[in-house]
Amino acid sequence: MLKKRWKLRESADQQEILALADSLNISNVLANLLIMRDVKTFLEAKKYFRPSLDSLYDPFLMNGMEEASIRVINAITNKEKICVYGDYDVDGTCAASLMYSFLKELDSDVFVYIPNRLTEGYGISTQSIDYINERGAKLIISVDCGITAVEEVDYANKLKIDTIICDHHQPKEELPRAYAILDPLKPGDNYPFKYLSGAGVAFKLARAVSDRIGRKENVLQYLDLVALAGAADIVPLVDENRVLVKAGLELINNNPRPGILSLIKSAKMSPGNLSAGQVVFTIAPRINAVGRLGDAIRAVDLFIAKESVEADKLAQVLEGENTERRKIDEVTFSHAIELVEKQIDLENDLGIVLHHDNWHPGVIGIVASRLVEKYYRPTVLLTTIDGVAKGSARSINGFNIYEALESSSDLLLQFGGHEAAAGLALEIDKIDEFRIRFNKALSHNMNEDDVLPEVTVDTKITFSEITPKFVRILDQFAPFGPGNLRPVFWAENVRIVNNPRIVGTNHLIACFKQNGHEKMFDAIGFNLGHFVEDIANKNNLIDIVFTIEKLSKDGRIYPQLRIKDIKIKES
Repeated sequence: MLKKRWKLRESADQQEILALADSLNISNVLANLLIMRDVKTFLEAKKYFRPSLDSLYDPFLMNGMEEASIRVINAITNKEKICVYGDYDVDGTCAASLMYSFLKELDSDVFVYIPNRLTEGYGISTQSIDYINERGAKLIISVDCGITAVEEVDYANKLKIDTIICDHHQPKEELPRAYAILDPLKPGDNYPFKYLSGAGVAFKLARAVSDRIGRKENVLQYLDLVALAGAADIVPLVDENRVLVKAGLELINNNPRPGILSLIKSAKMSPGNLSAGQVVFTIAPRINAVGRLGDAIRAVDLFIAKESVEADKLAQVLEGENTERRKIDEVTFSHAIELVEKQIDLENDLGIVLHHDNWHPGVIGIVASRLVEKYYRPTVLLTTIDGVAKGSARSINGFNIYEALESSSDLLLQFGGHEAAAGLALEIDKIDEFRIRFNKALSHNMNEDDVLPEVTVDTKITFSEITPKFVRILDQFAPFGPGNLRPVFWAENVRIVNNPRIVGTNHLIACFKQNGHEKMFDAIGFNLGHFVEDIANKNNLIDIVFTIEKLSKDGRIYPQLRIKDIKIKES
């Protein structure tokens, strides 16, 4: 098991902590956590704890929204056929479902097109535009894609098809010559918040159209889809995203649409108290699975289903695909580990580059991420598609994998992505040279310490400070995600209470108390079963880093510690 580094964040200014704690009547620990999140005053705390839809920004602040909203209204008025063009992941299918449902409610002539991941790949293609043209569409509204489709939009223009692009990805130097482009990252766009999901941008267009026709509240029913997309697409849960995701999660928990309710039930859960994390780890994989193994339009069909019977049937299709995806995932992961042990010199190589002809292209991104978790090294996984090596790259904290690929761009047929994840393609006979160049790029920017996983700890805490009021207020920090991570605590000098045990594959179950305090807490540490023997000695003093979650037992709610790492004190 990889040894981890613990990095304690610098505490906020003590005077600021005391002032905020006093104004809010909360503990110094909570005040420190808020200041670390740039929440420093009573009013800022009120906005943070009570995010309101009234604070959403005017959609017309986004460059291109005036033209886009008028064009959509004209298309509806003139009965033009509209194609909503989505992507095959959670964000793309949620955005497409949102836009289709919204336009359908306005009595539009609309259909959805989602490219097949395995046969067409990501984004708009001339092949898909030919199909859309044959269907008679005069307007394409792309959601979660399109910002780099320069040639494809030109092709659509030649066919007299207008394109409105709703995207949130980074544009390249040349922008498509679309009728309108909605992307907060577009150069010159003054929209106040830059990190919307694809579904968030689609929501903004729907809201602008609704504002124009006097049906402003009409679009709030789609916030569940925006929340699902925002949580799954790992956008920062700050500012506007925090408002959208929190409001959408309330909709999912209190009044879920048939498709989402069916998905929740198929995952053996119940609505009512689902968190953003549960959406990411249980709901999102089921949606992604249909796009990874086949046609993602099935996810859209689920989201737009009106009746529970139809939704239940479609949810079972997604469940089946996810089960199959997990089987392929496990086989590929096991095989990849074998290849790492045989082919990779972990003593000297800082990165992992693997290729196999028969790996399923729909799962190699997931497997690359799992290899990063296991070995904590930037990882590239490649399979063979049409005689070319294509695959996914995943990085570790603080290392820009896109720049590493860029340094080998002369070897690559194509690549794209961002700091944490990227896609690439190259000739098979160039893989060995790429592996050497990739590791060389890593060696220039990393050292051996960088491949030790780092646990960032927000603050130290004593068990006596974890009161019911503390847990209740901490719960209001949610929804948790990038930019607003669940706080990580460090407790020193704790002891084991009962005999620790392993459950499941390798999960630690234990109960701890702190030296000098009677208060005890149940704890679970996923994949930490190897610590059982080390902590079984009740005389050992232990340091733990953990997050605090809620556990339901015997009809009551208790705090539970989710252990991230353990250090045994020297005797």
